[in-house]
Amino acid sequence: MTERLVVIGGDAAGMSAASQARDRRGPGDLRIVAFERGAHASYSACGIPYLVGGEVGDVEDLVSRRPEVFRDELDIDLRLHSEVVEIDLDRRAVAVRDTGGTGAGGGGVARWEPFDQLVVATGAVPNRPDVPGVETPGVYGVQTLDDGTALLEALGEKPERAVVVGGGYIGLEMAEALVRHGLRVSLVDLAEQPMTTLDADMGALVADALRELGVELHLGERLEGFEESGGRVGAVRTENRTLPADLVVLGLGTRPNSALAEAAGIPVGETSGIRTDRRMRTSVEGVWAAGDCVETVHRVSGRPVAIALGTHANKQGRVAGINIGGGYAAFPGVVGTAISKVCAYEVARTGLSTEQALRAGFEPVGVVVESTTRAGYYPGARPMRTKMIADRATGRLLGAQIVGREGSAKRIDVLAVAVWHEMTVEEMTGLDLSYAPPFSPVWDPVLITARKTAQRLEELRERG
Repeated sequence: MTERLVVIGGDAAGMSAASQARDRRGPGDLRIVAFERGAHASYSACGIPYLVGGEVGDVEDLVSRRPEVFRDELDIDLRLHSEVVEIDLDRRAVAVRDTGGTGAGGGGVARWEPFDQLVVATGAVPNRPDVPGVETPGVYGVQTLDDGTALLEALGEKPERAVVVGGGYIGLEMAEALVRHGLRVSLVDLAEQPMTTLDADMGALVADALRELGVELHLGERLEGFEESGGRVGAVRTENRTLPADLVVLGLGTRPNSALAEAAGIPVGETSGIRTDRRMRTSVEGVWAAGDCVETVHRVSGRPVAIALGTHANKQGRVAGINIGGGYAAFPGVVGTAISKVCAYEVARTGLSTEQALRAGFEPVGVVVESTTRAGYYPGARPMRTKMIADRATGRLLGAQIVGREGSAKRIDVLAVAVWHEMTVEEMTGLDLSYAPPFSPVWDPVLITARKTAQRLEELRERG
């Protein structure tokens, strides 16, 4: 008898799960139906700021696989503009409503679609502040490709002033994209620095870069609401000022889109992400979850975390699909590695920040080293700052951060591997890293920072 797999969500996790399941089970054994409420599937959400900024020329450039590839080549019945509005675990069915090409909330009577196996890959939703006027036209969240195209359409109307609310990765990338369009851009954040996943001394460099770009920063200010003018947003009001705005972009981060699962009785965790085991199984038989809607474990702190990244979503979807297909795979957790470009600066981090390490019960010691991306005498050498955070008691590398010019940030991958494998900074001093003047000083910044951190720990031990 042919089994029926239903996938809710047509992006990274959902379509990875569907594709992997198909690789292992043919159409006669497993029928796969995927529902996506938007107009696009299998695309790079991380590329949206670069689409808006103009570095990516066309929305189709962000699409990894077109719908007809799934339908015609993989025999996966992908249905766009189809929103799942309810999961009935007793009935083993989902209620689906056609959105009519308008996104979530479209009309139409819901129909019931049965499943034997279910993958919940509903992604994340942008955090929206609970303040007056947040639903005013012209206030944009940027999470899906449909959101990106809507913002592009708004930019076609030639606005002059924009306000970005929130100083995380998306907020900062969107601020730069809006500057590229010639807008006067202000950024508002309750925090005292942008990118609060960085330590303050590293975040200060990011703030300087934004100011150099011409972004007006209003840090440490509480958002109070949005004011309407002519049927659209006209201003952003904080506790200290009112900022004129022709459009607003929310960059307040995301949260797991787990409401559909939770309403059905599928357990969620303290992060609001759906709980799964390492094989991406929920506690409900035959129900799997993957991607930004789930919570996973941080390999350093041991705590549950929900981190919305395409890398994790693709891996988790792959794990779920392999297991559905009869194989065995497990997702091992995360260390929180992330990288971004802000103006001329590259920004990267992995593991725990100093504050996160303290909360996790470690005694962190941080060391910062100023260096260059290449040998100092080689043309094009650029400054970079590297910070390592180690545990005082054991010397274990707990986290690292890099802010610098071109050629800096991908060094975070070396540090991520060290964090993953619980290396000490002393062990890292002997790493056999590549060297040539066009790529690195003879002592790479990773090695210099490891050595300085090991020396600092030794000094602290000698003091008792």
